[in-house]
Amino acid sequence: MDGSKVFCIGFHKTGTTSLANALTLLGYRVTGPNGVRDPEIAQNVHSMAFDLAEKFDAFQDNPWPILYREMDLRFPGSKFILTLRDSQSWIKSQVKHFGEKETPMRRWIYGVGCPVGNEETYIQRYEKHNREVLAHFKDRSKDFMTLDLSHGDGWEQLCRFLGKDVPDVEFPHANKAADRERKQSSWFRMFRRLRLRKAS
Repeated sequence: MDGSKVFCIGFHKTGTTSLANALTLLGYRVTGPNGVRDPEIAQNVHSMAFDLAEKFDAFQDNPWPILYREMDLRFPGSKFILTLRDSQSWIKSQVKHFGEKETPMRRWIYGVGCPVGNEETYIQRYEKHNREVLAHFKDRSKDFMTLDLSHGDGWEQLCRFLGKDVPDVEFPHANKAADRERKQSSWFRMFRRLRLRKAS
């Protein structure tokens, strides 16, 4: 692995876990999310991130999207990947996944800790982030790419950007809602079978 870093700077629920798994398959040491439950994340985030950035090759999920400017300055020549997703699909996933649960990290990023009841605030922050990232990396195709896994982007685009050979495995798709529902359904069926056996 060369000395350059890979920063995945798309907001959570845009395919960040899938991208982390893909980078791991390509040989990168990946970290993230980091510091999600640190009540002092706003004060600690830079020292934490700079320390982790020396120990890993690739970074995904929070707080990394918020730190792209600092990482761009500190690690010149690094690669930045903005994962994208339609705003309405994204907020539905936020609400379904996080509900009314609050974290210090989300309070720091959005100003409010949970998406339920704050959907418009979340969407505005999400879209603002994407606009600012695109403006920051304008005309820097060597350093920056967008990746939309929901529209079929995958190994070809990622490996071309990173200068890697395409692995002979399917691109990982983690945390799909359908997959979670399928797992829950299979657990329910297994639990029901066990109860029926005990009853008989």
